[in-house]
Amino acid sequence: MQKNKNHITAPRPAVKKINKNTNSDGLVRLNKFIANSGICSRRDADTFISTGLVKVNGKIVTELGTRVDPAKDEIRFNGERIRGEKKVYVLMNKPKDYVTSMSDPHAEKTVMDLISKDKCPERIYPVGRLDKATTGVLLFTNDGALADSLIHPSRQVKKIYHVFLDKNLQKADFDAILNGITLEDGPIAADTLSYVDGDKAQIGLEIHSGRNRIVRRIFEHLGYRVKKLDRVYFAGLTKKNLRRGGWRFLTESEVNLLKMGAVR
Repeated sequence: MQKNKNHITAPRPAVKKINKNTNSDGLVRLNKFIANSGICSRRDADTFISTGLVKVNGKIVTELGTRVDPAKDEIRFNGERIRGEKKVYVLMNKPKDYVTSMSDPHAEKTVMDLISKDKCPERIYPVGRLDKATTGVLLFTNDGALADSLIHPSRQVKKIYHVFLDKNLQKADFDAILNGITLEDGPIAADTLSYVDGDKAQIGLEIHSGRNRIVRRIFEHLGYRVKKLDRVYFAGLTKKNLRRGGWRFLTESEVNLLKMGAVR
């Protein structure tokens, strides 16, 4: 960006350190401000800060825990000024063959392509991931604090999947999934498990883990192929009345429940 040499402003402190003995006086953590702008999660914001991609009042800031004044300080990420945006919460019924990514140069279709910029001009991003072949409930927001809380293991957010297998799930394997199996990245167990409508090749599975491809890996470990995987529930949200590929804004009551942690 070209600077106006004729415009002179008085210098001001680049950053404000945390002082646990005083009130914040409207100051917020830099990573929270970045996350709330819709660019990324708070965790990713910490990475951007520590690698020198963030400037406050023209100076690079790398110290985590820095606080800024949103009303006065100029914060830039990769040279672009960050401005606060209103918080937006979107629920999608993700279709198959769409990548859950903000941008993927190798993907023909991403979930972001399905959200109208006219109806939702804010920069939002998916909360967690569903792999390309998985369908169902997917939440988007620019509220970094909420996104971080929903994907954090301590929150124990409930997820329910409808799993279609290539063959019937045997009773021994059914019990093993409930009791726990060990994968390459550690032990895992379903919270609840059931056959769907008496069909032993269709399984309803409730789990809290957010590990990568965890549902598919559970069944693959036991010798089954997942033909279709649909997430029907996430943190109290369902895809009711949402066609495949459709999306809607959350209601105020839904947002409040998510923020209060009243749903799992």
